[in-house]
Amino acid sequence: MIWATMGNAPWHSRAAHYRERGATGGHGVRREVDAGDGRRLAVEVSGDPSGLPVFLLHGTPGSRLGPAPRPMLLYHQQVRMITYDRPGYGRSDPLPGRLVSHVAADVAAIADALGIARFAVVGRSGGGPHALACAAMLPDRVTRVAVLVSLAPRDADGLDWFAGMAASNVSEYTQALAGPDRLAASLRKRSVAIRKDPVRLLTQLRRELTESDLRVVADAGIRGMLLRNYREALRVSADGWVDDALSFCSPWGFSLTGISVPVLLWHGEQDSFSPASHTRWLATRIPSVTAILQPAAAHFTSLRVLPDIVTWLLAGRPLPSADRS
Repeated sequence: MIWATMGNAPWHSRAAHYRERGATGGHGVRREVDAGDGRRLAVEVSGDPSGLPVFLLHGTPGSRLGPAPRPMLLYHQQVRMITYDRPGYGRSDPLPGRLVSHVAADVAAIADALGIARFAVVGRSGGGPHALACAAMLPDRVTRVAVLVSLAPRDADGLDWFAGMAASNVSEYTQALAGPDRLAASLRKRSVAIRKDPVRLLTQLRRELTESDLRVVADAGIRGMLLRNYREALRVSADGWVDDALSFCSPWGFSLTGISVPVLLWHGEQDSFSPASHTRWLATRIPSVTAILQPAAAHFTSLRVLPDIVTWLLAGRPLPSADRS
């Protein structure tokens, strides 16, 4: 394990290279993929068509239109970025009762449909546990995995899971632990209001944001991107949001200690939505891990470090001949 505690300067050199995309996909190309069991998965591909394939797994709630580097930067780095709506979000069909581990089969199905043999994976926030599932369950296909501001498993031994967590998340996960009905009723009511006015979710979040995060979401481009992301995520229902929360509070379905691919963990020390203690715990369980903790950063700073995360993933670039025809 390699620990790197960064100073107060943000760990990014291309902070402005996040992406703005509309609900129709903007610079990306949208397509539907059959998951293999009759479900449809909404997929979007952007960047260099012949570049390194990188799956970017969105947060909670979120969609394929979530935060990502600009297509221009992806072309420059020779990266082909794949995003998709997890089941129940956006335009993807739901998968009731899904575990975190179910993501591996969906990612593999998408990779097969796109003719991709090997690829890197990055997951932010709610996408973090799902990225780790890909690392554990697709070792012959995944080259490297980066995980930003992730939660640890609910049954993490020796971790005070709720310590330092924002009240809204404590409430959400407490409801998930109590059973699906109460959680579903709460999130469905919220999602109806958010569909009508996505600003509502950002307004709710602002009450619990640190100064660091407030500066990030004050950026008009990032704020607009987040609003489109939330609107698309909840365009049909809250099913994806409900299933994410339930899956985080259930056994994940894979072993962290069995991960064999290189993993990068990144976390802001001021994060209250998924406290940095979760990444510290993960770092003690995952082999071949590098953990970066940034003292002055919080949850949404992770949006700004994505370009540098992609740079790290490039070190595991597969040969072009590895792609499937």
